[in-house]
Amino acid sequence: MIYKVFYQPTTKFNPRRENTQSLYIESVSEVIARSTVEEQTDYNIEYLEELSPKALEYEQQNPDFKITEFNNEEA
Repeated sequence: MIYKVFYQPTTKFNPRRENTQSLYIESVSEVIARSTVEEQTDYNIEYLEELSPKALEYEQQNPDFKITEFNNEEA
């Protein structure tokens, strides 16, 4: 499954909507996706969204679409 992760780049500042960024990660579950991002980044995760096939197709139309890969065997 592909998840879209909305996050703030750092936990040192209060979250602001203007600073929200996103990445895409492939994982077997939302729990593993969240723990992978939390363990390997300093991001403040706001929300994880499992993408349906149609939503994934839409997101892939963006030329900047890229699945982020982490060094985690569970992801």
